Amino acid sequence: MVAVILGSLAACSSPPLQSPSPTPGSPASTPVPAAPSVRSAQRWVAADWRDLPGWGSDDLLAAWPALLAGCQRPAPGWAEFCARAALQSPADPMEAAVLLMKHLRPWRLAADTGETTGLLTGYFEPQLAARRSRQGAFQWALHALPADPALRRTPRRDIDANPRFAALELAYVDDPFGLLQLQIQGSGRLAVRDAAGVERITRVAYAGHNDQPFQSVVRALLDRGEISDATPRTLAAWASRNPTRINDALAVNPRVVYFREEPLPDANIGPRGAQGVPLTPGRSVAVDRSVIALGTPLWLDSTEPLSTTPMRRLVMAQDTGSAIVGAVRADLFWGWGEEAALNASRTKQALRLWALLPQGVTP
Repeated sequence: MVAVILGSLAACSSPPLQSPSPTPGSPASTPVPAAPSVRSAQRWVAADWRDLPGWGSDDLLAAWPALLAGCQRPAPGWAEFCARAALQSPADPMEAAVLLMKHLRPWRLAADTGETTGLLTGYFEPQLAARRSRQGAFQWALHALPADPALRRTPRRDIDANPRFAALELAYVDDPFGLLQLQIQGSGRLAVRDAAGVERITRVAYAGHNDQPFQSVVRALLDRGEISDATPRTLAAWASRNPTRINDALAVNPRVVYFREEPLPDANIGPRGAQGVPLTPGRSVAVDRSVIALGTPLWLDSTEPLSTTPMRRLVMAQDTGSAIVGAVRADLFWGWGEEAALNASRTKQALRLWALLPQGVTP
């Protein structure tokens, strides 16, 4: 497939690919000169399209909406390519590959040690049942971001006792560990049932946090032998057996994430990531933005969750997260719903990454 695409490129009137093909006995790629200071601790290596494992096998048309979404807020140097991509809609995956290969160039990403293998994890958008007033089992509040910086830094243990937070309560959920998961993921959906019994789906998006350190509540319970695994069913059973200990368990993690509520006119549209564009399931990733500019297409080489089956696809750097650190590190957005939650929980495998930059643009 790669050979066919390269042949198609050779027949085009535009200049040939600038990245040289590897020759026997020589490196497959050329070291990049010193990168700007923001990326000085990382290594970018100019690569050939033949270096990308599985290139030509991905359905690039499935990735095209994510690419066009990223072009809504293009990174520096991307305006010309994004204008071309918006005007030239490829008819099939091969035409999409030709378009990318004509105008972009791959760069292999490596850590400061030269290590080219990193870590892929996954995340998703949770959905929780909610009410507008505290009632019955719905006792756990989501809060808006306080305007007062001092109030904003309140640790989790002290929030419920502070009357100033009452006006910041957006909604109440019946699952304390679900709320904790919502805060870890950074955004989610609420199925809010009103007094008339009508249920509406709304989205809550990340608005900030209280500047407290993160500690894993689930890890603490596991280490104490109070739970055997971290599944939602196990956590719900623990909460049912220990209703008076839930607050103390949650207080192990002093960090609280604040939210803002957003309308959800289309349930098929993902939440907005750090780039400010909607995330696309299976095609958007969170990266270390000090290394990779948001809006950069990436070629991902990993495996399917809990499998040795290769997972090689084009993804877009459209989000970030405090735990996503380093050049060869990505968090794949799986979407929403039970299947997405299951895939996200199972994603923790080796990763290699290549960034695709416009011709003439260097890291």
